[in-house]
Amino acid sequence: MADIGVLGGSGFYSFLSGAERVELDTPFGAPSEAPVVGDLDGRPVAFIPRHGADHRFPPHRVNYRANLWALRELGVRQVLAPCAVGSLKPELTPGTFVVPDQYVDRTWGREQTVYDEVVHVDAADPYCPAGRATVIASGNVVPEGTMVVINGPRFSTRAESRWHAAQGWSVVGMTGAPEAAIARELALCYTSIAVVTDHDAGVETGSGVTQAEVFEAFQHSIQRLQQLLRTVIPQLAGPTTDCPCHHTLDGTAVAPAVAGGAVR
Repeated sequence: MADIGVLGGSGFYSFLSGAERVELDTPFGAPSEAPVVGDLDGRPVAFIPRHGADHRFPPHRVNYRANLWALRELGVRQVLAPCAVGSLKPELTPGTFVVPDQYVDRTWGREQTVYDEVVHVDAADPYCPAGRATVIASGNVVPEGTMVVINGPRFSTRAESRWHAAQGWSVVGMTGAPEAAIARELALCYTSIAVVTDHDAGVETGSGVTQAEVFEAFQHSIQRLQQLLRTVIPQLAGPTTDCPCHHTLDGTAVAPAVAGGAVR
């Protein structure tokens, strides 16, 4: 069991000591990969590579519901979610870490909820305030910004990129939704750490973004990202801490099930 979970790239397998695979299934099928649970400076942490160990799932095919459900089954109550993003502002250069406080969902065709009954959750402030504060206090990061989430797997056209930038949004990614919304539905604390890999197509002149460039830039940031998580995770509050995220389902029919463990 682990009270902290990390959703990220396969480069984090070496992040944990004594990591063991935990084979489990969920009502929504298998997660992207069997989670591993290991130790980080005395704190048990669960990890799932969002796209699979071999990066076989494109953003629109990731089983976000199964991934988050699996983490909750393992006892996770706080999720740290690093992701690669393109910059929509010239000052957010590759290698910058942004801690979003808002997102705009422009995805389509993805499963958006774990519930079949009527369950409305408050998403006005979609990220965990405690988790964000801990990350902001622990690293050299940009402390706020809006992430627009596109469906992918293609990158934005230059016109789309310019439109996103004109709205005042900060970064563009492909995995932040519905991941954050599903975490909220499961009463999980969820904190995104957006790693800028490139300037999006409309922010600068020249050729557009390539997959190879994005992957290479993210790899260059892995060690810094791991160091940030090593600093943040020991400082995160324990599972008994009362956080607003844990009360997001208060007053709904599913609240007792959530309070008692995994949602049933």
